[in-house]
Amino acid sequence: MKQMIVHCMQHVTRMALLDNGSLVEYAAERDQQQGLVGSYYKGRVMNVLPGMQAAFVDIGQKKNAFLYVDDVLHPHLERQPEVKPSIETLLQPGQEIVVQVRKEPRGGKGARVTTHYTLPGRWMVYMPFADYVGVSKKISRESERARLKAIGERLRRQEEGIIMRTVSEDEPVEAVEGDLSFLRSQWEMITRRAQESAAPALLHSDLSIVQRFIRDAFNPQQDELMIDSAKAVREAEAFLNDMAPGKYKPVRFYHGQESIFTAYGVQEQLHKSFGRKITLEGGATLIWDETEALTVIDVNTAQYTGGTSLEETVTRTNLLAAEEIGRLIRLRDTGGIIIIDFIDMQREEHRKMVTERLERVISRDRTQTHILGWTHLGLLEMTRKKARHDSAGFAPVICQCCGGTGKVGAWLE
Repeated sequence: MKQMIVHCMQHVTRMALLDNGSLVEYAAERDQQQGLVGSYYKGRVMNVLPGMQAAFVDIGQKKNAFLYVDDVLHPHLERQPEVKPSIETLLQPGQEIVVQVRKEPRGGKGARVTTHYTLPGRWMVYMPFADYVGVSKKISRESERARLKAIGERLRRQEEGIIMRTVSEDEPVEAVEGDLSFLRSQWEMITRRAQESAAPALLHSDLSIVQRFIRDAFNPQQDELMIDSAKAVREAEAFLNDMAPGKYKPVRFYHGQESIFTAYGVQEQLHKSFGRKITLEGGATLIWDETEALTVIDVNTAQYTGGTSLEETVTRTNLLAAEEIGRLIRLRDTGGIIIIDFIDMQREEHRKMVTERLERVISRDRTQTHILGWTHLGLLEMTRKKARHDSAGFAPVICQCCGGTGKVGAWLE
């Protein structure tokens, strides 16, 4: 059973998702500062750079947004380099264009934007110009995949594209059709605002943090939702009623003396999960180092001595580590290149066991993740897509003195 715990503070809303009591997702959002990802803007092209095959677009943020040529082309041309035109034939400085944010600003970089528009709903993702129907790979039954694809083909118009989400499995056609009608109306509103607005202008914002998690990771009939704000309870119930009229468990209002995160064990799990050194059951440890280019995770047996032989001890440690790494990657929202230095194993079958254990855990992650395999040095490579910032409100703060190196310089006398 999943439990969604929402802690509403004065200017920040914090959300934790528990799966059978284990913390698997965490996020925070400041008031009036919803994430940019998914939002639509009418922007103005400021610079076109043929050497980078990209353009910079003013969307009203501190930094101009980055628009790569593949994100301007029609989806059918994107993967055909032989017919791909140059960026300067597609865009000119001063041109106004509707873009959607696909990656938030980070460091000194502006947001990454695209013209491959998507609108996520409860049962599907709507794409106004994609011209195909897809079905989530997590739906395994071929008969159900065929049914959903047929529904999508029957409902879509002209160039519209639809991806049927995992939660659409076994849903009646009426529910899917209602979702599509709502998303079409959203797109019509965006295009109407674009015609009426002068660039730069915000045309459409994504949902709040609580609404996003209800839409994407919550089963209204099975999962529990606890919130410590009466106002937020009313808002959540109104959203649930729109999404699943009369088919959701009542939202529980928490009004205990201690913090809701403390009462449900969230705070303790956060402290254990966000450090550089994480101790596993039995004494083994993970060392978690994040750099600008990649994240490196080192597995150590430390005090773990289980097993009747060295190979068995190592394999057990790695299996335990794979389970925890899969959970922590999702919880910490680690993205980009990830290198895992498991303890060396002699037998190929044991490496396969560890890979399969990690794959099983990350299959529950809604973010696109790929395990690429083992290197010649025995390191496991993987990648994970990331669009939003680190978990606001609990990410470690980089030391101003050492810049995160762990070493502070001393003056020589």
